[in-house]
Amino acid sequence: MFTSLFQHIEKFIILEPSEIDILKSCLGLSTIKKKTLVLQEGQVCNTMYFIIKGCMRQYIINSKGSEQTLQFGIENWWITDYLSYHNHTPSHFYIQAIENCEVIAIEKPILESLLIQIPKLERYFRIVSQKSFGAAQMRIKFLFTMSAEERYHHFNDMNPEFVQRVPQYMLASYLDFSAEFMSKIRAGKI
Repeated sequence: MFTSLFQHIEKFIILEPSEIDILKSCLGLSTIKKKTLVLQEGQVCNTMYFIIKGCMRQYIINSKGSEQTLQFGIENWWITDYLSYHNHTPSHFYIQAIENCEVIAIEKPILESLLIQIPKLERYFRIVSQKSFGAAQMRIKFLFTMSAEERYHHFNDMNPEFVQRVPQYMLASYLDFSAEFMSKIRAGKI
């Protein structure tokens, strides 16, 4: 049930059998139905989600009332609102299941307790956070330095299977262009 999480952790740290037992005793598997919001703007985010199966996204609703996807999360990725989670402040974001998902949801008090009991997990979560931050920086770079068409082709080349999984309007908003523009690119008209 938790195999994928433990395999992910083992890429970065080695846990002792007793530490694995402690961690297992604190984890639970949750099912989230497609289109379910697990976080809404204004709520305080107290949960980190490790995606076992499925796809989720983090997004905002801009001043025009349009959804703008900021991040996707698929199998073996973590997703949360780090600022709200860390500062215990209202979120500026929404987090939604795009597909039916199986996740390990870790509430902040449980994670804080685990970090005290298993100090090595601090290193794991630091590395995960750094990788996430680096990916966000690269996304910003691509938004500033690539044309819309270049962004689409780059993303498609890097994640061909992913492009088929998410609705096109969500992918278009993530790449910062309209769904109509996406249709033109895919049809080869641009």
